[in-house]
Amino acid sequence: MVAYEGLLDQLEDAIGCGSLSRRADVLRRVTDLFMSASGSYSEPQLELFDEVMTRLAEGVVLAARAAFGSRLAAAVDAPLNTIRMLAFDPAIEVAGPVLSQSERVTEEMLVENARTMSQDHLLAISRRSEVDESVTDVLLERGNASVVSSTAGNNGSRFSSSGFSALVDKALKDNWLALCVWSRPDIPRQELVSLFQRVSDEVRATLEAAKPRQADQIRAAVAAASERIQRMARAGSGRYREARDDVAKLQAQGRLDETSIRGFARTKDFDRTAVALSCICDVSIGVVERALVQKRVEQVIVLAKAAGFSWETAKALLLLKAGNGDFAPADLDQYCASFTRLQAKTANTALQFYRLRDRAGRV
Repeated sequence: MVAYEGLLDQLEDAIGCGSLSRRADVLRRVTDLFMSASGSYSEPQLELFDEVMTRLAEGVVLAARAAFGSRLAAAVDAPLNTIRMLAFDPAIEVAGPVLSQSERVTEEMLVENARTMSQDHLLAISRRSEVDESVTDVLLERGNASVVSSTAGNNGSRFSSSGFSALVDKALKDNWLALCVWSRPDIPRQELVSLFQRVSDEVRATLEAAKPRQADQIRAAVAAASERIQRMARAGSGRYREARDDVAKLQAQGRLDETSIRGFARTKDFDRTAVALSCICDVSIGVVERALVQKRVEQVIVLAKAAGFSWETAKALLLLKAGNGDFAPADLDQYCASFTRLQAKTANTALQFYRLRDRAGRV
């Protein structure tokens, strides 16, 4: 530490003389010294570097701060206070490398930064090799289109359930984002089905408004395209295949019943719930999947009543459908009343209609 002791002698002179160029020169030399043995310092030594660096970096010109931040971003043991100061620098030239590369930036720092700093700062965060759920939630909430697309296109990004739902909502208005969402291997399949269903509805409505005389053909064509995409999503999903095999075993053993479906729904297991309900109601998996993601609840109520389920099971299906946005108690009371009023005969008639439409390729 002889070299370091020599720099300490120059520190007070550099700070006291008021020369920013002198301070920048000493900062560069301190950084050289730090980087030469990075990874081998004790905590007291890191604390000492931290104090020296933060004092020297204060007020130096942008170019000097940017060079300092770029070098320190690669250090595995960069002093924490210094890293924080650099990450929250208003100039993205300084903050960018630290936010996108430094392993010393904590999750708490990233969340705070994403909540308070510029879109350029958010974009830098979105490019990290790993971005945790608490951070992506904020990036999706505050980020502009570039930030959201970058976050979605980063394979190191992790999303919460609400984050995936937010991605789907935004993808409805952004074709590139929709492609990113489709390409992610970790997106829950119910969110993909929701995306396909809502896009299909919007496309169909637009085309029907433009060519009302061809409404039937348009509806059939859009539905067929949506069904093909859903089949592709199922074919590429290991979770779906596993769910299908598990439900088939239960059915072969005579254990596929209301209790098992209620259990699947309560644990938010979309794939097993959809496959099991498809088997019990004898309708295609596509019909059930769409019923579980579309905004209207009538089809889920019909399926539950036709299957002879109790209200508790119907409610579990509706809560699975709601996802994170749980229904208000008043909504559930209304749905319970509708479920109670609905006659089993009427529900079975509706179910027959679903089957006919599905087999005719018009669902």
